[in-house]
Formats: sequence, structure tokens, C-alpha cells
Amino acid sequence: MGKITSLGTHFGPYLIESENNEVVAVHGHELDPNPSQIGQAYLHRSELRVLKPSVRRSWLEQGPGERTDQRGKEPFVEVTWDEAVNLASGELKRIYGSFGPDALFAGSYGWGSSGRVHAPSALLFRLLRMCGGYTDVWGTYSSSAAEAIVPYFLGMRYHSAIGRGTSWSVIEKHTDLFVSFGGLRRSNTEVTYGGQGTHHTEDWMKSAAQNGTEFLNIGPLRDDIDVGIQSRWQPIKPGTDVALMLACIYVLITNESVDQEFVEKYVHGWDRFSRYVTGESDGVPKSASWASSITGIDALVIENLAIEMSRRRTLINLGLSVQRADHGEQSYWAATALACALGQIGRPGGGIAFPFGAQGNVGAGQVRKRVPGIPIPPRPSNSPVISVSRFRELIDQPGETFNCNGETGEFPDIKMVWWAGGNPFHHHQNLSQLASAWQRPQTIIVQEPFWTPTARRADIVFPTTIPIERNDIGGAENLLISHARAVDPPGEALDDYEILAKVAERFDLREKFTEGRTADEWVKVLYDLFRVENDWAPKFEDFLEAGYLRYPEMSDMGVNEQVFLEEFRSDPRNNPLGTPSGKIELWSEQIAAFEYEDCPPHPVWLEPYERLGGAGSDRWPLHLISNQPSVRLHSQYDHTQPSSGSKVAGREPVRIHPDAAEARGIVDGDVVRLFNDRGSCLAGAVLDNALMHEVVQLSTGAWYDPDSNGMCRAGNPNVLTFDKGTSQLAQGPSSHTCLVEVERFEGVIPRVEAYDPPEFVTRQQ
Repeated sequence: MGKITSLGTHFGPYLIESENNEVVAVHGHELDPNPSQIGQAYLHRSELRVLKPSVRRSWLEQGPGERTDQRGKEPFVEVTWDEAVNLASGELKRIYGSFGPDALFAGSYGWGSSGRVHAPSALLFRLLRMCGGYTDVWGTYSSSAAEAIVPYFLGMRYHSAIGRGTSWSVIEKHTDLFVSFGGLRRSNTEVTYGGQGTHHTEDWMKSAAQNGTEFLNIGPLRDDIDVGIQSRWQPIKPGTDVALMLACIYVLITNESVDQEFVEKYVHGWDRFSRYVTGESDGVPKSASWASSITGIDALVIENLAIEMSRRRTLINLGLSVQRADHGEQSYWAATALACALGQIGRPGGGIAFPFGAQGNVGAGQVRKRVPGIPIPPRPSNSPVISVSRFRELIDQPGETFNCNGETGEFPDIKMVWWAGGNPFHHHQNLSQLASAWQRPQTIIVQEPFWTPTARRADIVFPTTIPIERNDIGGAENLLISHARAVDPPGEALDDYEILAKVAERFDLREKFTEGRTADEWVKVLYDLFRVENDWAPKFEDFLEAGYLRYPEMSDMGVNEQVFLEEFRSDPRNNPLGTPSGKIELWSEQIAAFEYEDCPPHPVWLEPYERLGGAGSDRWPLHLISNQPSVRLHSQYDHTQPSSGSKVAGREPVRIHPDAAEARGIVDGDVVRLFNDRGSCLAGAVLDNALMHEVVQLSTGAWYDPDSNGMCRAGNPNVLTFDKGTSQLAQGPSSHTCLVEVERFEGVIPRVEAYDPPEFVTRQQ
């Protein structure tokens, strides 16, 4: 056996086996019962590595802003590190001097590293805040709508609510009915931002099922839950969950099954909200028959479900998918209103939960003590901040005003983009619009280990290392992992830390940026800071030798016992929520003051811009589900196994119901074209009856590969999605509101070119 080193990742801990500077095997960690297959991507050396600093030819020869329409098409010139750093630093100084820091966008977003030292976007923020600032972002593509709305009705940050959520160890003992809106996929639970520990969600779900918990999956995909347990499936038209929730509340009200004691004692605004549900305030009763016409669920089924939930210990779970839709804020608010009506919030195994089935740490209990990161200076008080998913509008519409979370702002004129640790040409909506807007900035700098679609569209590309090529430290919910360098980086790739230290030197900030430390020295410093707060932790040298340590207060299956809002229920006077009323707010005076038509002051059903049976469905009869892939993390390592092994006809697979396929003359394995008014892409057909016949499912993450007409040959669904904010409150992404049509592709099938390296040329004299 070769050299064994430990590694922590967003998708779990591993042991890396290497020989002669090559990875020869990726082993699951000794404590991990269900290691994710995603880690096998580290076995593959790739021709797509960025080996040297590279500059787009026209930018290098003619200067910033030249031939920006050639980004992604034009050859690169490889240069020395000194020249590349001088070019980038000089351009940054020019932007600051001529336009000010607002003209720089550096709100990098992505899952670049689970390590606390080598988190690329955090390092970039550290440096640029020292230099003078930049236009920044708020929120995440994953959960912006939830992040915005939860503080208004629960009085706490969304991620705090997740950490305080009811744990699996309580669910398995007390929950009779686990109702999940938006899926409960096991593959999603293999991943956690900041580091996934050992994978136990599958075991907990099976244990709960064996103890009598019944799982009800309400969604368009039957298998959007662990197939290893028996569960119920209630199909529902995508994007109509709020209508179902309101109808269930209506049934509870009209059947006098609402827990009146609970809503009177713990809820603010129930009377005004209930008048809306019954139709007293708007003339539209939100009855089961009303919801049936929207959701496609029989009215009697809705009525029976509401009564069943009131008679059993019911936990209502909200996945992230339901809030990544038009008016996505309403799903979390309406689900909480339903839980209030049932009156089980704060009781073991009942109430509200989010987002089980989205990440692996959900349900673990908030006991993790994170290792501190390298400090990031505060954001300058005058720095512009946008909602993260409004990035395309930012670079495309300078001077335009926007509303977000009660504030009004104006998009600055972005002259320069600096991106580290992410791939906007994966996660952003309507990629054709983004590709056009991407031409506006004068300079785009990207730090990237591979020639991704984003790197291909940069002016200056810095080659970076990947996690197996550096030392680091990272935490998970039940482990602290030493990330040990297994192999040397190829070519001239450097750690993001050293790259930015070089840039800092050009600003006479290297000493301030590094604090006189190497990256490896920072690893020890951060561990020692962790050890000061955790005296049970061993010495640093012993930690490195073991490769990990376990948090002593965690159980073997990585879960502590806790019940969401238990303290609030037991004593609301001494444990009030952080809302103005101290209660759960189903009417928010704060939101009312914003006067947003697309986000009223109580949970409501608002018609989305398109849906099955509604607007757009006469032309586009299929709803696209663009969920997370099971074979990779977002778009990472899409060019390697196991992601490449999942392709059909060399491109991303799309699942189609056999009836829908037959009606269109499509057979299994065909190359098909998905299209709507916004764009089109090719994919490989997989016939499957585990989804509604009006639904197609195409996972995100295929590398963007447009032909001359903008059709993505690789199968990225974000050429089809609409780049619109969820509402003026969150301005989050609404990618799951998307109608399409599918047809068998006729003619010569084009080759996928996304995984070809770019062209390189020598500098002209």
C-alpha cells in the first residue's frame, strides 16, 4: 500500500492513497459507513488543469476592454507568475484609481474548499477589503428566499434555525408522520457546505422507519427520497405547494381542528391570516377544491391529509427546492403556518423542520464547534451589496435601481470582476443572458484549477491547487479532519493563499495579509485557537498523526438530541423569539411597511410567472426539475468519473416519463432537445416512471457548452431557466419555475466541446 493521507471535503472524509506522486486509490474514511462516490473524482488526473498563468490574447495585446465578445472563444497566452500578478495588480489599481472600489465585483460564490485556510473566496475577501473594498453579495443561490423570510416570522437567522432543528434521534422516537415538501433525497445528504462528516442520514431514516415513522414525500418525483425505505408518494404539480398548505389549513379551520390554544398563545397575526385562508378578506376560500384545481391533487385526498396530520405527531419538512421558485418565500412561511395550526411546534417529533434532504448536517444537532478561519476584515460600511442571484443584472444594468429586503439600491457600473472558487456559468439562471452581460466588464480575473466554462471566459486565469495538493484543516458535524497534501500540484499551480499574497505584495500588504505566516503555519494557528476553546483536543502533532478527531459530545451516529423551539413552547415569556412580538409571526408589520405586492405581510398563494395548468403551459407542457446531481457536487469534476460515467450519449441525462416520451417519439438513449423561449439544450433521454408524466428532470452541473446559436450541447438546464428574483424581499433565484418542451433531436448530433482545453498561442512581437 502507498502513502495514506487524510482529506476532508464537502462530500465527506476520505483516505487518499498515493504512489510516485499519483493518487492510486480513494478510500472511505474508517468511521464513515456510507462514503460518497463523488470522492472517486480525485483519482483522475486531467488534461483540463490550468498549468500556467494565462491571459486572453486581445486583453494582453490591446489592453482591458478589448474584444470582450471573444471571451470563451479566443486563445490564451501563457505568461510568468510575475507578469500575471503585475497585470492583475496593475489593473486592480487602475480600477480603484479611475472608478473606485464600487466598480469591482468580487462577490465570489461557490464551494471552492471545505478547508478553513484555503477557502478561496474568503481569502479574496480578506485581501480586497484590505485594499479598499468591492461590490459584495448577500445570501446564497441555495436558500436566499428562506434566508430572507425566516427572520421575519421566527426572529432568527435561517441557518441558526437549521442548527437548532429537531434531531434525528428525536424523530426516530417520536415522529409518526414525516411530511416532506421538496424532496428528501439521500444523495443530497452526502454533502454539507464547510465539510461533511460521516454519512449517517441513511441509517437514521431506516431506523426511524423501523420504529414506526411514516415518510410522506410530496413532490413531482417519486424517488426524491431514500429508496431504501418504504414511503408514501403524493404527486403535486411543481410550484403549487403553498396552495396545498393553505388548503390543509382551511380544512383544519372548517373542521375545528386548529389548536386554538397554541395559536392564541404562541402566534402573532393568526386572526388576520385565517381570514385570508377562509376567504373572508379576499373572497376566495382556500378550500380543498380550490387547491385541487391548482395542485392536481384530488380534494378528498387534501382533506384526508389535513385530518391525518392533526391526529398524528407530524413533522413538516421544507426542502430547499420549494423556495427556489417564483414567490419562494411563501413556501416556508405557509408551511410554518400549517405547523402552527396543528399546534405541535416545540413538541418532540412534531412541528416544523428545514431543510432535511438538502445537506448532511441537518438533524445532527448544533454542537459543532467550528475551527476559526483566517480573519476577514469587516466589509466597508459604504460597500454596495446585492442579492447574490442578481449578479447578471448587476453587470448588465448599471444605474438601475432595485429593491431588496426593505432597502432600495442602485447597481454600480462594474468594470472588473474577480472570481475565486466558483462557477457562475453553472449556477446562474438564463446563461445566454449571463454570457451577453459577461462582455460588459473591462477585465475578468479567475482563480481556477481547471479550464471550466468560467475560466475559459476570463481575461486572466491564475492556476490553483485542489484539496489533495495542499495541507489544511476542516470541520464537520462530528469530526475535525486534517487535510494532508497527498501529491504535488501540476505545472505552476499555486495555492489561492500564495496567489493572493503575491497580489498583496504589489499593494505593500503582504505582511498584513499573511501576518507573517505561511499557509501551513496558519493551519497550526487555527488548530491551536480551536484547542483553546476545546481543552479535550489533543496536541497539534497528535492530531496530524491521527488525521482526525471526534467531538466527544457526539454520538456514534453523529447526532445529539434537541427539539426545535422546545424552550419557546415551554416558557414563551422567558424564551421569546426574536420577532417584534416575541411570537411566531403570521402577520409581519415589518414586511407590511415595505409595501411589496409580490410579498404581502402574511403567507399567501401568488400565481407564478408560469406553471402547469397556468400561464405558459399551452406552449410549454412540461415542467423542468433541475435538481442537484448525485454523481458530483454541483459542477465540480464534471469532466471526470463518476460524473462522466453517468452521461447518456456523452451528455447529461434527462429523465422523461414513458408516456410523455412515447407521445413525442422518444426512446431510451435518444439525444433530445429541451427548449423554451429562453434557450435550448441537448440531453440523453432516460425513460423512467418515477416522475409525473408532465415533468422532466435534468440535474444541474453539466459544463456550459453553447453552439453558435446558444444551444448547450452538454445539457446545462440553466439555459432554460428564467433570471428573475423570487420577490422584492429576497431577490433569490426562481430556477424551479420553468416550463419546457422536449423533442427528439434530428440531424447530425454535435460533439460536446466543453471538456476540450482552450487554444494557446505565443505572444506576438
